[in-house]
Amino acid sequence: MADIKAADVAKLRKVTGAGMMDCKKALQETNGDFEKAIEEIRKKGKAIANKRADRDATEGVVLAKTNADATVGAMIILNCETDFVAKNDEFVKFADAILDKALENNASDLEALKAIEMDGRTIGDHVTEQTGVIGEKIDLSAYFNINAGFVVPYIHPGNKLATIVAFNQAADIQIGKDVAMQIAAMSPVSIDKDDVPADVIEKELEIGRAQAREEGKPEAMLDKIAEGKLSKFFKDSTLMNQTFVKDGKISVGEYLKGINAGLKVEKFERYSLNN
Repeated sequence: MADIKAADVAKLRKVTGAGMMDCKKALQETNGDFEKAIEEIRKKGKAIANKRADRDATEGVVLAKTNADATVGAMIILNCETDFVAKNDEFVKFADAILDKALENNASDLEALKAIEMDGRTIGDHVTEQTGVIGEKIDLSAYFNINAGFVVPYIHPGNKLATIVAFNQAADIQIGKDVAMQIAAMSPVSIDKDDVPADVIEKELEIGRAQAREEGKPEAMLDKIAEGKLSKFFKDSTLMNQTFVKDGKISVGEYLKGINAGLKVEKFERYSLNN
């Protein structure tokens, strides 16, 4: 059996992220062959991933950031099984490295992101291997990206909730953060009332009519009452009509108009692990 040096074990650990004992064992099993040892660790990761495929990975991190000129924004959700792993610095760094690659390549969707190479292997392979390294199911479950004139991200402390919001033109970064934090706090369903899907509107009308009927209101009045409740829904649930959380006297739309009438929100994404 080859003499396994501590330096070789440390080098293998740095390359693979696996534990010291796993690295030493892999080198012993491959008689000191470094490349074969890497392959052994990868195989182990895949085997563990297969065994844990039916586990629930509901913990994890939600991260968002933009490229240098703030024209591309991206958000990823990297799941694991326990909050203990989610809070581990190495797990967060791994997620952040994936996010950097997403921005660097402007990946179009989740499958395209998983196919991007990172340190000689695809991101998808890295995720599988991390299951073996960490011993929990690791899943890159979602990815969103936005291309626009100006994009601002926000990550709520704890890495469980993030947003990205796109504007039609550049603005002060604090304005973008204000809106991104509004989205995080108030979870709007759309930008404005005209953007609310027809099925959501019909559902709200049905709920409004049902509530009025339960309250004993006359049948002839149900539609009018439901329309009134729908107006309140638009005020509470659409971004431009929501009360601005930093100034309860105005709406978000009024806040933006007061700064620049031409500044518009084009799109936003919000994801929370606690949904």
